[in-house]
Amino acid sequence: MGMNDEAIQVTSLRKTYGDKHAVDGIDLEVHRGEVFALLGPNGAGKSTAVEILGGFRKRTAGEVTVLGVDPAHPTRQWRERLGVMLQSTSARSVLTAREALQHAARLYPNPRDVDESLAAVGLTEKATAKPQLLSGGQRRRLEVALAVIGNPELVFLDEPTTGFDPEARRQFWTLIEALRDHGTTILLTTHYLDEADRLADRIGIIANGSMVALDTPEGLRSRATDAWVSWVEDGATRREPTPTPTAFLRDLLARHDGEIPRLQITHPSLEDVYLDLIGASQADLDAAADEEVAA
Repeated sequence: MGMNDEAIQVTSLRKTYGDKHAVDGIDLEVHRGEVFALLGPNGAGKSTAVEILGGFRKRTAGEVTVLGVDPAHPTRQWRERLGVMLQSTSARSVLTAREALQHAARLYPNPRDVDESLAAVGLTEKATAKPQLLSGGQRRRLEVALAVIGNPELVFLDEPTTGFDPEARRQFWTLIEALRDHGTTILLTTHYLDEADRLADRIGIIANGSMVALDTPEGLRSRATDAWVSWVEDGATRREPTPTPTAFLRDLLARHDGEIPRLQITHPSLEDVYLDLIGASQADLDAAADEEVAA
């Protein structure tokens, strides 16, 4: 893809606080029109990276371009093309949910319809309520609506569904899919693996400030080679990993007459791969620390 096909281009991005590397040399490209999910444990650097890309935090080093602009030097015209939802926002306001969206809509040249936006996040019945009277999940829904009210080309959503009930999460998923169909580029961070699997065209996994994997959901799942076969034998549950489940089953069937009790084959999930990658990254960090102490 050429430069015009990239909504975000990042090379060797770093953010340090004294000796702490919050973001440690990330390279990243996000294509126009895709949903890109950033995964990682708390403190991995996800939110710091999003704040740098959105122009809310200065970077220590690296090259960053967002919609053709360096976010360290934002302009009003550039901000009109973005929608941003960060983790920390105020819960108090003198405006109702509808009034907050009406006010925000005036800041953009081509905003979404306010009532449609309320309906998209399931807040029609709470339109006249102020944020301090909404539940935590409802406030997050309002913040999602505020992030997309301007019909942005690119949306940053930092853990948008924290506090959502299952029905609200699925409403949010429908909204994100509609935005993607409209051509909007979306970068979201989330702790929900099923959410990333459902929504993301590609996933980046960050651990200890570094990108440890970047692939499609299917590509990430394919990194795990072993399936798990479980069954009951002699009254006890057996469970074994195997890279060749069909051959394993043939051998298992040869040892049994008739049906095998509670036979089940489980293929690796995205969560399995994620946990392996995060664990391997932490093990590498611990080993490096031990070497430094030994030296």
